[in-house]
Amino acid sequence: MESRATASEDFRSVVLRGANVASYKFALAKSILTLAESGATSASLEDLAVPFSRELCAHLAEVDTQSTSQGSRFLDACRHFNAGVISEDELITTTALLGFNNVIDAFHVVDRADVGTRFFVDERTQTLRGVRFTEELLELAAELDRNNLLLAEAESRWRLVESAWDERRATGAVLRVAYDRPSEMIVRGMLGHRRSITWVRPGLSGYQASRCFYCSAPITPLLGLDHSADVDHFFPHMLMARGVLLDLDDVWNLVLACSVCNRGSAGKFDRLAHGDFLERLWDRNERLISSHHPLRESIIATTGRSPAARLKFLRSVQTRATDYARADWRPTQ
Repeated sequence: MESRATASEDFRSVVLRGANVASYKFALAKSILTLAESGATSASLEDLAVPFSRELCAHLAEVDTQSTSQGSRFLDACRHFNAGVISEDELITTTALLGFNNVIDAFHVVDRADVGTRFFVDERTQTLRGVRFTEELLELAAELDRNNLLLAEAESRWRLVESAWDERRATGAVLRVAYDRPSEMIVRGMLGHRRSITWVRPGLSGYQASRCFYCSAPITPLLGLDHSADVDHFFPHMLMARGVLLDLDDVWNLVLACSVCNRGSAGKFDRLAHGDFLERLWDRNERLISSHHPLRESIIATTGRSPAARLKFLRSVQTRATDYARADWRPTQ
């Protein structure tokens, strides 16, 4: 059980903490999971190219910016397929030749070192001409029919990354995510456009280890399921109407909580959490920042340039908040 939990956390690290110059790692993560779930224990480059190129073509159709580099022959091939210029067979051949040049080598690397779990063995120079899946990956894939959270987290992180690249390329602006009750979560760029991104919730959940921020009960960020998480304002939203002149809808102040803690009979609602939880919020934000998260610049711009400055900022908000509410709420369980 412990090794399985370690494998799951290592897979999350690959997806949530990696430094990305292109979105290939997200496509590869989703591809090996879905292939392993289908019963495959290995994949040639041609086999791997099918889901890998399909994922990238789908994202390119929505957001053309999938890399920080100026050009990519492989991404151009995906664009040509989307435009009907080349066939699927031609796309698969090109993907096998060009799509995996760096991502297979870099997949397990986080913070310049390999994670503790290997999810595939590189056999590109052997008879297989591809990758062989490890037992750890097969065990994770076997659970996808009950909980597809790993796939959702990969998709969530991917969409945040591409949105950040696209926003920066188009306007030079920093991506900002704020809360909107009717549509759950939204992107609001400098140009004022808004679009629903409820898929950001799985990405945030990964930094809470799929646990309620307050009581640590298991939660899922996926909507409509048992233990679905609520989005909670750590500093209550009502404080903005009482003189705390900050945008408390921004991501630095948003956490995922179980429904019992957020709105149960003894729930938090608009109460102020006990001061003991303040450093937990600081720690969550520091993990977002250190993981090259697309929202890191937004958090830094609001809360401070250094960890010490960010903790001082949160403490100052706490001091101001206690002028209007007692900081005494704790979960009952």
